[in-house]
Amino acid sequence: MITKRLTAVLLGLTLCLCPACKPKPKEISPLQRKQAASLASEAEFALTLKDFTRAEGLYQQATGLCPDVPEYWESLGVTQRRMNNLAGARTAYRQALEAHADRYKLQKNPGDLLQQAWILALLGRNDEALTLMKKAAVAHPDDARIRVATDPKWLERLHSDPAFREISL
Repeated sequence: MITKRLTAVLLGLTLCLCPACKPKPKEISPLQRKQAASLASEAEFALTLKDFTRAEGLYQQATGLCPDVPEYWESLGVTQRRMNNLAGARTAYRQALEAHADRYKLQKNPGDLLQQAWILALLGRNDEALTLMKKAAVAHPDDARIRVATDPKWLERLHSDPAFREISL
């Protein structure tokens, strides 16, 4: 009897602690999506005014409502980078990377792979960005944008762009 209970508890713990087992994401209502989009729009306006503190707070609210939207995370990271909050930017970029990967799994849109490569480059993980683009070229051989991004000179051009350097880590 004790052995069966112990086995059941161990099995339950194994399933709960399994790194491949992600908790089911909470359902996001259409109202929450609209609120998040409104917050992100307001944050973009704050950025045009160079009000980074306000923009950061608005993007944090947007990511809280819709953590599955990688663009909100990426914008939060850019904003935090401009505020010299390197740790915050790194965390936000990683969240954006994960959200793009999750969205690609659902939609198979090559644009999400390109965005992942872009974020990897922002994080300074150039080898991973090139490897991802080479895999993307196999999965999407007809996509001209991906063919361009498989060229190592693509990363050189990115890193030589002052605007890119301003937001990269």
